[in-house]
Amino acid sequence: MPGHPTGRRAACVLGSLYLSPVLPQMKSFLQSEKFLLLACAVAVAGYALDNQLNGASRLASVTETAVLITAILFASLSVARHAERIAQRLGDPYGSMILTLSAVLVEVIVLAIVSSKGGSPTLVRDSIYSAVMLDINGILGVAALIGGFKHGEQSYNDDSARTYSVMILTAVTVSMIIPEFVPLPSWRAYSAFTIVAMLLLYGVFLRMQTGPHSYFFSYSYPEKKSRRNPPADGPAPWRPAAAIMAAGIVAVGALAELMSHSLERSLDGVDVPIGLVALIVAGISAAPEMLTALRAALANRMQSVVNIALGASLSTVILTVPAMEVMALISGQRIDMAMTPLQTLMMLVTLLVAAINLNDGQTNAIEGMTHFVLFGAFLMLLGLGL
Repeated sequence: MPGHPTGRRAACVLGSLYLSPVLPQMKSFLQSEKFLLLACAVAVAGYALDNQLNGASRLASVTETAVLITAILFASLSVARHAERIAQRLGDPYGSMILTLSAVLVEVIVLAIVSSKGGSPTLVRDSIYSAVMLDINGILGVAALIGGFKHGEQSYNDDSARTYSVMILTAVTVSMIIPEFVPLPSWRAYSAFTIVAMLLLYGVFLRMQTGPHSYFFSYSYPEKKSRRNPPADGPAPWRPAAAIMAAGIVAVGALAELMSHSLERSLDGVDVPIGLVALIVAGISAAPEMLTALRAALANRMQSVVNIALGASLSTVILTVPAMEVMALISGQRIDMAMTPLQTLMMLVTLLVAAINLNDGQTNAIEGMTHFVLFGAFLMLLGLGL
């Protein structure tokens, strides 16, 4: 009988047997996902306190913005970590594609929410420009620099670099240079053309990356082959990783909504270059990629660095542009995609230097330094408000 002492002891024993495997798993989950859980807790607290913070001081608003940006970084790092887990099982080129797409999705969500809250009409353009500078001059430059110091020359498949470079140049020209010459009454027609052109480019690129030309985006590392074997953790280990990725993306969206409010309060009446906000948006999505690329460079796996840096740049232009142009057509509010002359010069020089540096299948510290200097120039110009 359940009320009998023997019955109670049996129930306790059965309960302990049931909980014994569950509790360690729960503890392990809480430990591994502490950053995502912290980001979710910040989101819940933010929505609870958002109305009370409307009349807060500027210092409080700036502090709130910093906390929210940190929480978004935590959530995006969790998304990137699980994307990387899936990527390691799939291998290149699929792995790098998963990583870059997850980063672009985070960027699109943050950019769409921030720009919809009365942001500058150039915010989308400046964010895409900043993302390319971060990806190519920042990520690729720093990775090639530190990888060159540690390993000397690092090898990769130069077919991938050429393919990425020509597609980035084409996408940037169509979506961010030609609009300068399109008359204002024709913006809807050209916007529709841009959407179709970018999707066609991405469709062909995706076919190449995952189809008969997938070898363009991979490189054989004989000494690392043992690490390429699928882990023995079940037939479908990607499912929990994908579920947690989805939760992280939802958290990013919720936190970005709160950040748009706090940014508005923080910058009210302050003359801050819109490029700073654009850099924050680009940096949120680029931070996980940079960590992954630096680990790959230190492990002498430059192919992953090239796929991440150039793939992220291409995905940012080729996917963010149509997503934001669709929003512009639906809302009827035109977004200014044409780069300034200085931005155009920096973009073309960056792509030219990348094309020259990445034409021989090997990187070194000197090539990394050239991109790093360009990245420093980008930051300097941003600080000068240019």
